[in-house]
Amino acid sequence: MSLRLTSTTVGLAVGVTVAVSVAFGGGAYLFSVHHYDTLLESARATALSQAELIREALEHQMIENDRTLIAQMVESFGRQPRVTSVVLLDRAGQARFASGPRSRTIDLDLGSPTCQACHRSPPAERGSSRVIEVEGGTLLRTVVPFRNRPACHGCHPASHQINGILLLDVDVGEMHQALNSDLRNMLGGSAALALTLVLAIALVLRVVVLDRLQHFESTARQVAAGDLSRRVPAEGTDTLAWLARAFNTMADSMTNLLAEVQSQRERLETVMNSIDDGIVVLDPKRQVIAANRAFLARTGRTRDQALGCCCTDLGPDLCSVGDCPTMACLTQGQHQIRICERRQADGQVAWEEVHASPVRGADGSLLQVVEVWRDISERRMAEARLAESHRLASLGVLASGFSHELNTPLATVLTCVEGILRQAQTGSDAGINPAMAGPGEDWAAVVERADIARQQVLRCRDIIQRFRRLARGQASTADIVEVGAAVAAAARTVEPTAHERLVVVILDPVPDGLRVRADEAELGHALVNLLLNAVQACRPGGQVRVSVSGGETLRIRVADDGCGITAAQREHLFEPFFSGRTGGTGLGLFLSLNFVRRAHGDIVVTSTPGRGSVFEVQLPPLVGATAGSAAP
Repeated sequence: MSLRLTSTTVGLAVGVTVAVSVAFGGGAYLFSVHHYDTLLESARATALSQAELIREALEHQMIENDRTLIAQMVESFGRQPRVTSVVLLDRAGQARFASGPRSRTIDLDLGSPTCQACHRSPPAERGSSRVIEVEGGTLLRTVVPFRNRPACHGCHPASHQINGILLLDVDVGEMHQALNSDLRNMLGGSAALALTLVLAIALVLRVVVLDRLQHFESTARQVAAGDLSRRVPAEGTDTLAWLARAFNTMADSMTNLLAEVQSQRERLETVMNSIDDGIVVLDPKRQVIAANRAFLARTGRTRDQALGCCCTDLGPDLCSVGDCPTMACLTQGQHQIRICERRQADGQVAWEEVHASPVRGADGSLLQVVEVWRDISERRMAEARLAESHRLASLGVLASGFSHELNTPLATVLTCVEGILRQAQTGSDAGINPAMAGPGEDWAAVVERADIARQQVLRCRDIIQRFRRLARGQASTADIVEVGAAVAAAARTVEPTAHERLVVVILDPVPDGLRVRADEAELGHALVNLLLNAVQACRPGGQVRVSVSGGETLRIRVADDGCGITAAQREHLFEPFFSGRTGGTGLGLFLSLNFVRRAHGDIVVTSTPGRGSVFEVQLPPLVGATAGSAAP
């Protein structure tokens, strides 16, 4: 395992190096100071002994009063190794004898620095020797007094204690140089020893500490990368082994906690995925944090594709709500409910109820929003069916009263019309001259018009009966209906109205053999209503085209070039009592749709405002009927 230069490694190396260097440098300095003091004390003792010997010899010659021999002895003593000068001072401080020319250059004035080195201290604190700095170097000056002994009283008064002073200057510069050389050698040796010690400590630290600490680092990285089985070697009884065991215990606990968290997460995902409602968790930026399988199925994305994406990027058809419930929840901090219309992949429209609930932290701050998407298409259909049932019930009450009140006058009108018809037929059969019948009277025309009135009254009674059966929920009579004949009859019925409104009704050729099972009157009524609505939607000069096609589904298309129908009107187009035309009853399309559905069919509407509409009646063809193709 290679040693990497980290801040810890560098800091440890620099710290150990500085500590060892300071220890060895400080030790070398203290040793040099102690060694210098020892050498100085040795030099002082030697100089003092030498000065005492010189004093003894000179005192003997002083007693003999041989000044020439004294001067020779001073010169001789001054030539001793390391002796710089030997000076004899009288009690007044005047130099009487001195060795060599250098001694004569020494400033012996009491105020000089060389003299003040001793005289600045009180007499009791003055030593016998002192190191002084002079221009030529460093000197060890030893001062030895000449005591006034009885043998000296012949020349010196007995009242004096000292007759003179002997100054012995010894050069200690060589000692300084030797000491500095020793100090340099000692520092070099200390540095070499310190380097060796640092390298040894570094090696020991690497083997004992750093290599084992790198096991901690590599293991921690591998655990963080997902290898939860990695552990640190924990052999031994030292502190690092104890730390390794504690680390492994912590890793075991973390692994167990992660496993428990993963298990809890999987259980939560299982619960969320078992819910049919779409569930998604969004952060304050509306980015997806979690989503169940039902929500992902709505978006058409995988979990990895959806996580981290903003909900607005999951698909343009996901949400059609202008007032976003999540934004409202983030702004107001309260539960929000919205109804959303979503077009599915197969083109069908699904209605969903969106609940947005806030998720708060311990401090009450809003952390996330949970959206629940619930498909309420069936519920809306059930509500619509329930509302339609209520409307039918109301319509049934109205139809019963309406039919009861209308049947009586219709019966009277029918009786009168049939009487007129019989009288007109009798007059016509008797050969009455039309000219004798009165001005403008034509019995053939009267018979024809009376017959039409009778048929229309009977048709009104039939309509009332069918309307009553529809309101009561009674089944109609199923007949085999020729589609071509039914379409032609409906076109003839609306022809007078179309002619009056200057609208052309075009009937495309109908393939032969197209038949359906339905109530012929109800199917005719539905076609008449669709044709009348188309004629009334056209402007003068417009046209209505009727075409029929067979196949797996029989289709009767009524297309006009009229005003068209808006999207808001299409939502309520087949509701009872809803009419987009002034004066309309709102029952024509309602009854037509019910009549077609009683025949197991449906009516599909496509329209463009300002360009016209197409009403397509879709019916199951009669089994065994031939599906022809339209003529060109």
